[in-house]
Amino acid sequence: MQNNNITVADLFAGIGGIALGLKRAGFKILWANEMDHNACITYSTNFKHKLYECEIQKLNPDELQKVDMLAGGFPCQAFSIAGYRKGFSDTRGTLFFEIMRLVDSIQPEYLFLENVKNLERHDNGNTFKVILHELEKRGYHVKYKVLNTCEYSDVPQNRERIYIIAFKNKSVCDAFEFPKKSTKHKPISAILDDSVEKNFYYNEKSPFFSILTKEMTKRDTVYQWRRVYLRENKNNVCPTLTANMGMGGHNVPLVLDSKGIRKLTPRECARFQGFPETYKFPAIANSALYKQFGNSVSVPVIEAVAKEIMKAIKKVS
Repeated sequence: MQNNNITVADLFAGIGGIALGLKRAGFKILWANEMDHNACITYSTNFKHKLYECEIQKLNPDELQKVDMLAGGFPCQAFSIAGYRKGFSDTRGTLFFEIMRLVDSIQPEYLFLENVKNLERHDNGNTFKVILHELEKRGYHVKYKVLNTCEYSDVPQNRERIYIIAFKNKSVCDAFEFPKKSTKHKPISAILDDSVEKNFYYNEKSPFFSILTKEMTKRDTVYQWRRVYLRENKNNVCPTLTANMGMGGHNVPLVLDSKGIRKLTPRECARFQGFPETYKFPAIANSALYKQFGNSVSVPVIEAVAKEIMKAIKKVS
């Protein structure tokens, strides 16, 4: 295995945020799996490797190419603060064991897993203990850490996620360190477009318009409408993007510009996740794009962690 040819399978691939970050760090993506049709359209628009559009339960390990790493941000709703926190009693939580099923067959050297911050303390830490136990009994050495996008990249989004990195080789694990905090930070103004189409703006016919016009007074921040109240992020970063931010009146990020009050555009959401301008949008509804970027990962953070993995592998080999 050459250091510059470490192969990866991208599980729960979404629109390819993890794949893009790993690819930038020098890893080679061989195949991916995603069940959401619209996400697959976006993924296929931007990547050429094999994509299995199906539930992970339907993947047959005997038909899959062997890879050096399995990577994935497995569904987080079961562990999220925003959800019901059912954990492994929720069928979405049991999808972790589908990863283990593939691990048992493929036997990858490395695992790269991402999830919500709450995973570590869910069910008084018992859920996370199960995850660590399942990895360790398979011979993996594990390091994990919660990283916030606005602290570990130049992207101004408050997004805390736990990263779980597992290694078969203890020496590589010992050599691996999570990235240091970033000293470069983009202002919100660097993310926003100067000219935006009229349909993104609120007007007198919009729900809550009177509240918004009264309370939104600053142009250098991102506000968020939370069903019945407006929240201002006072740290000059965007609140955590969510999958339902384009769906009516919940968790909608809002900004004030010279023309009025408006939602973020899908392209601005992509920037707040660190996707490049070259990332292509297929011809699908904006509501689907909002969901996809809300469900995605922060690409620069993935890249930063992946570069440290690569550095540890090269140091030991």
